[in-house]
Amino acid sequence: MIDKDLENLPRLAKEAKEENIKYFKKLKKRTPKRLDVLMQEIHEEEFERTDCLTCANCCKTTSPMFTYKDIERIAKHLKMKVADFVAQYLRIDEDDFHVLKTAPCPFLDESDNSCFIYDVRPKACSEYPHTNRKKFIQLANLTVKNTEVCPATYRIVEELKKRLP
Repeated sequence: MIDKDLENLPRLAKEAKEENIKYFKKLKKRTPKRLDVLMQEIHEEEFERTDCLTCANCCKTTSPMFTYKDIERIAKHLKMKVADFVAQYLRIDEDDFHVLKTAPCPFLDESDNSCFIYDVRPKACSEYPHTNRKKFIQLANLTVKNTEVCPATYRIVEELKKRLP
């Protein structure tokens, strides 16, 4: 079953974007001590209900950043030389990060939304959507952007606004 919010996500995220930007700006000025604990709680509640394999929109539409450690680990797993892995799969983006050349992710099995390299996937993938990270407020801008990609992130932000008006 596909995530019910996914088809409406572009519209929902666009409608909430300005409000979310203002909300996080205000939150940055007076960050509550309990924000990280609250985010962890909301994140865990959301991912008890959400199965990423029903969506995989992040894998289909965006690229994670690949650290050098990620590149080495994945290349070794694929029995490739680092230079060959980089040449085949990655490019340097406008922020000077290694990212995938193509979307959807070449390691996504679109028949069931699983990942061919799940056990060695990039750190950015394993931490996505970053809503349970310490010092969450530092990721507010990224989180607003992720509401356009991830229905769970959209719901987490909406829940945060209810619990911490």
